[in-house]
Amino acid sequence: MKKQTIAIHTPYVRPDAYGSLAVPVYSNVSFEFEDAQQMADVFCNRVKAPDYARIANPTVTNLEQRVKALTGAAHVTAFNSGMAAISNALLAVVSQGRNIVTSRHLFGNTLALISGTLLRLGVKPRLRDLTDLEAVEKAVDSDTSCIFLEIVTNPQLEVADLQALAEIAHRKGVPLIADTTVIPFTETSLNALGVDVEVVSSTKYLSGGGTSLGGLVIDYGSFPQINQRIKYDLLINLGAYMSPQVAYQQTLGLETLYVRYQRQAASALYLAESLSECESIQGVNYIGLKDNPYYELAQRQFGPTAGAMLTIDLQSREQCFSMLNRLRLIHRATNLFDSRTLAIHPASTIFGLFPERQLEQMDVRQTTIRLSVGLEDPDDLLADILQALQVDGRKC
Repeated sequence: MKKQTIAIHTPYVRPDAYGSLAVPVYSNVSFEFEDAQQMADVFCNRVKAPDYARIANPTVTNLEQRVKALTGAAHVTAFNSGMAAISNALLAVVSQGRNIVTSRHLFGNTLALISGTLLRLGVKPRLRDLTDLEAVEKAVDSDTSCIFLEIVTNPQLEVADLQALAEIAHRKGVPLIADTTVIPFTETSLNALGVDVEVVSSTKYLSGGGTSLGGLVIDYGSFPQINQRIKYDLLINLGAYMSPQVAYQQTLGLETLYVRYQRQAASALYLAESLSECESIQGVNYIGLKDNPYYELAQRQFGPTAGAMLTIDLQSREQCFSMLNRLRLIHRATNLFDSRTLAIHPASTIFGLFPERQLEQMDVRQTTIRLSVGLEDPDDLLADILQALQVDGRKC
């Protein structure tokens, strides 16, 4: 079956007692067992069945099974946010005195996790340009826990060569862990390029309408200890499992993900091409533009679509603020891949507490506005951007 069909028709682990076509919400904490032996077998992992909703829940399991069927992963674990997914994936591989080879081009909280939280626990960040394979090769040593990256960085929109990074990682015996939120896992097979573990903020495309927070760790099983530590250590001890209500909402989102994403990606390309003709915009960054430096690599790795995030650069921070203040249709809000189009000035918000020197090192500019493209008519979106820029659309 094609992926859109799989997203809708992956069967339940157990048939619903009432034959419900939509996944039921099991909004409960405890599960009853037939006898003491069954209870012991389930708690000791000799029999697969839910024992306590902080660790397993049928509604959440259904979402995990659908994602597993779509990706071909060995294991999928759902968490209560994208940051929880990243944290658990990294905690499954790190230990005191070891290091993570990664980039400065990371989402602000991810960088703070690696350079702050994990550093206080004795895990050292090695921040390198991941497009410089020689630098990566030199950075990975016997104390490296993993190479970690975002497949399309936010907001720099940098794309690294996953196959080349995987070759380095595997030759050194470490996993390649990738945040793949920007391009849905329905669009490409990153495991074929050597990615061992995907982490996804399901708050984004899966949630669809910005309804719920969630995260996924998609583990392809090439490093078995990762799933062992997540399932039998971190999931139990940290308590970051997804709630059944969120799993229900995101299962509904998964069923329509393919058609929503196709529209959003097409609209993003239309806007990027149209805005590239506008003289009052200093630059448009979108990996789907043919003159983008990462276009060919992105097409090879991700297929014909290029996601629903783009950035525009104006002359100054003040001009960015003025443009944002004049928007009428597009919402001033954070989040990505909502059904609504969202605009934000990353340097003053997501990265607002970082020193200016660090922003420069991260290539986060004061002149950049990030756009997350939704499901509105793209001509209406373009008209709103142009009026906010106080530009006559006929001159662009």
